[in-house]
Amino acid sequence: MLAGVNAVKGQSPAFVHVPAGEYKVGKKDYPMNPLRIVHTDGFDIAATELTNTDFEKFVQATGYVTDAERLKNALVFEPGLREFRWLEDSTAYWRYPNGISRGGITSKMNHPVTCISYRDAIAYCQWAGVRLPTLDEWEIASRAGASTTYFWGDDLLEISTYANVWHGRDHLKADSSDGFLYTAPVASFKPNPWGLYDVYGNIFEFCEGRAPTDEKNSRVVHARGGSWWCSKNSCSFFNSVDIGRVKRGASFSNLGLRVVKK
Repeated sequence: MLAGVNAVKGQSPAFVHVPAGEYKVGKKDYPMNPLRIVHTDGFDIAATELTNTDFEKFVQATGYVTDAERLKNALVFEPGLREFRWLEDSTAYWRYPNGISRGGITSKMNHPVTCISYRDAIAYCQWAGVRLPTLDEWEIASRAGASTTYFWGDDLLEISTYANVWHGRDHLKADSSDGFLYTAPVASFKPNPWGLYDVYGNIFEFCEGRAPTDEKNSRVVHARGGSWWCSKNSCSFFNSVDIGRVKRGASFSNLGLRVVKK
C-alpha cells in the first residue's frame, strides 16, 4: 500500500495509497458515527502525522503567524490537573506547545506539530498543496480493512504496542511509562497493517466533514484518533470509531494533523 514519497514544498513524507472501493465504517447503535458502507475513489494519505520540521518550513517560507500566537489562547497540560482540565497559557504556540516554562521543540523536530488551530491546519494545506482527510477517509485508513474497534481487533490491552497514550489511572501524577510524557516522535510505535503510524494516540488529527449529530449551522470541526493525553478512563478516543469535536479557533497541545494528497 505504500505509495513512496512525494515532494511537497521540499518535504518528502511517505504516503499510503488507499484503493477505490466500498468500505465499512462506523458502529452499530452509535449516533455520532453509525454503521454504514461508504465509497471512495481512492486517496493517498500520509503515513505519519505532520512534524514540527514540516510546519517550520511552512512558517519560514510564508511568515505565517498561528492563532495561538495572535490570540494567546492555547490550552496546555501539566500533571496534577483534574480530569478534562487544561491550562490557558498565553506563551504557548507550536514552538512551545506546552508553554515556554515547559520547554520548546528544539530537540523534538520529529514530533508532530501541535498547538495549531483548524485555521492554521488549512493554511498549511493550502501552501503545501495537500488537504485534510475527510472523516470517512481517516477512518478507512485507520481501520486498514478491519471492522473492529481497533485495527487489530477489540482488545484494548494491545494499545501500548501501537500508540502513545496515557496509561495512568488519572492525570494527577505524571505518566511516562511508555517513554513519553507528551508527544512521541512520529513512527515510534508499530504501524497498522497498511503502514500508517500513530493513527491512535500521540495527537488528535483534524478531519473535514460533519457528523450526524452536529447541529445545523454548527461551526465546530472534528478530529480523530485520540492523543497522548487520552486514557482508558478519560477520553478513550484512541480507536477507529469515536469522533472528537473542537472549536475552529482552539489550539491544544495534543492536536495536529495528517495530510492527504489533492
